Amino acid sequence: MGQTQPVAPSGERQSRSGDTEEGRQNFRKELLAAIPKLRAFALSLAAHSDYADDLVQETLMKAWNHQQSFQDGTNIKAWLFTILRNEYFSQLRKRRREVEDADGDYAGSVMTPGGQESQLDMADLRIALQQLPDDQREAVVLVGASGFSYQEVAEICRVPVGTVKSRVNRARNKLAVLLGNTPALPSLRSGTGGSEDPSEHK
Repeated sequence: MGQTQPVAPSGERQSRSGDTEEGRQNFRKELLAAIPKLRAFALSLAAHSDYADDLVQETLMKAWNHQQSFQDGTNIKAWLFTILRNEYFSQLRKRRREVEDADGDYAGSVMTPGGQESQLDMADLRIALQQLPDDQREAVVLVGASGFSYQEVAEICRVPVGTVKSRVNRARNKLAVLLGNTPALPSLRSGTGGSEDPSEHK
């Protein structure tokens, strides 16, 4: 499957972010503001920090080069996450292999000395996330950690809303098992998964 030029996730506007110097400056500010969450999403997909940073850099470059295709007033965050997701799976297809942590490098990188319980909980969560199937991991991260609605995640992943709900529900159930039935998962929003439709399946 070939490369797809990034486009805004929805809406059609005449005003585009690259039309004026002010628009370009505002666009740049929005790109910079999105970097922390883009990197967190990239880490959830790629595990290794160096590769995650490369994905974020590639995403920002593509977004900047295609800023004329972004319409002001649409969801730039969803647009950026779509670009990053497409880049990740494009590279994954090219390499014909799964991104793995065979040597335990990622697990070692997230373990923080000092023994603070919150840090250990976060490390356990990150390790558990890497044991989820790709589709479930990205869904639960986008909904739970990145703050997207089910509808927005459906647009980013190009699947029905019911599929997103099903993936998030299964991911949360598996995470609870992996984490020893932890009642509250660090950094994942509670209260976003109460509307899963059991009639919808992947």
